[in-house]
Amino acid sequence: MTTIKTSIAALLAATALSSTAMVSTATADDHATSACLITKTETNPFFVKMREGAAAKADALGIELKSFAGRIDGDHKTQVEAIETCIADGADGILLTASDTSAIVSAVQQARDAGILVIALDTPLNPTEAADATFATDNFRAGELIGAWAAGQLGTDASNARIGLLNVNVSQPAVGVLRNQGFLQGFGIDINDPNKWGDETDPRIVGQDISDGNEEGGREGMENLLVEDPMINVVYTVNEPAAAGAYQALKSMGRENEVLVVSVDGSCSGVANVKDGVIGATAQQYPLRMASLGIEAIQAWADEGIKPEPTPGKNFFDTGVSLVTNEPTEEVDSISVEEGLERCWG
Repeated sequence: MTTIKTSIAALLAATALSSTAMVSTATADDHATSACLITKTETNPFFVKMREGAAAKADALGIELKSFAGRIDGDHKTQVEAIETCIADGADGILLTASDTSAIVSAVQQARDAGILVIALDTPLNPTEAADATFATDNFRAGELIGAWAAGQLGTDASNARIGLLNVNVSQPAVGVLRNQGFLQGFGIDINDPNKWGDETDPRIVGQDISDGNEEGGREGMENLLVEDPMINVVYTVNEPAAAGAYQALKSMGRENEVLVVSVDGSCSGVANVKDGVIGATAQQYPLRMASLGIEAIQAWADEGIKPEPTPGKNFFDTGVSLVTNEPTEEVDSISVEEGLERCWG
């Protein structure tokens, strides 16, 4: 009798184990891909558009998406906490626009060690290879486009240009350096060390100042440049808010119609400023496409273990850039303001 009871108990135990195994397998098979999007802030229109792109693609693919953001630009601690949450949740992939591209590396490595695909969006990490991939605008190319356009507008007078440049800040973040150096090369100015701005010797550069990437900073920086040379006729700005501020300073001196102002971003307000003549041309980038492609890459990683490849000849995946202007030149391919407004963000 004891033997029979023991055998029945063993059979029931085996059946239970088998059932448990089947449930576990079914759960694993039904596990939805999960992703995290971590941006610098949640209010910047660029990152708002990123969230829209990620959410739309995640919804289309059936991916569970959680979004996080720093409280302000530079909020490194909150971004680290977000990565830790994504690791604890067992996310398949993380899309990250890092506030501190160097300090975030250790947290990113923890995520990668946990088998999570980490893709840097817009802002490469330092070093770039700290992420599995980078999806970004070719910022050097963006600068080249507006530089070549400005030179084309001036024609033979480009050799006598008086150029002022408005950068982000003195810490020289990589994105700003790339745009600055691209602009100079596109205009036909020799650059020295491509990893920093300010070491050029071309006499056409009358000064470089900073804007903190905002309108007030752009106005103050432009005022400083006009003190150095009130006859500046070309102004490069790192982004469109800085360009709007520069225009205010020029207008206060009655020179707003005598100076070419160029910029980078492609926001709806920035393209509207091109339409209104505040900015002559801007290089438009595509945050929605960055995030959408990033979600697709996470799905490929979850399904097949495949990591995204960089664009041939580059160490990142180039998500595209277009020159937007209503005054095209033969030297540069461009799209109209109307098309720019159809593609804009913010």
